[in-house]
Amino acid sequence: MAGKPRNYKKEYKSYHAKPKQKKRRAQRNAARSKMVKAGKARKGDGKDVDHKNRNTADNRSKNLRVVSKTKNRSFSRKKK
Repeated sequence: MAGKPRNYKKEYKSYHAKPKQKKRRAQRNAARSKMVKAGKARKGDGKDVDHKNRNTADNRSKNLRVVSKTKNRSFSRKKK
């Protein structure tokens, strides 16, 4: 299934550089940092920090958990 190579510059410009996405990324990074400080995650452990209610703005301890990348990235997403 060889197609066109991804245009990363265009992808960044049209999605990742948007203020809303920057804010959401900062919230996810803050959640990861919180779990590292709590001793529940480590750098390079191959795990993801999951938001139980799928809201990245909700970084309360009871809403965060450390799960495998496979488990965190396998839930079904609603289609827009």
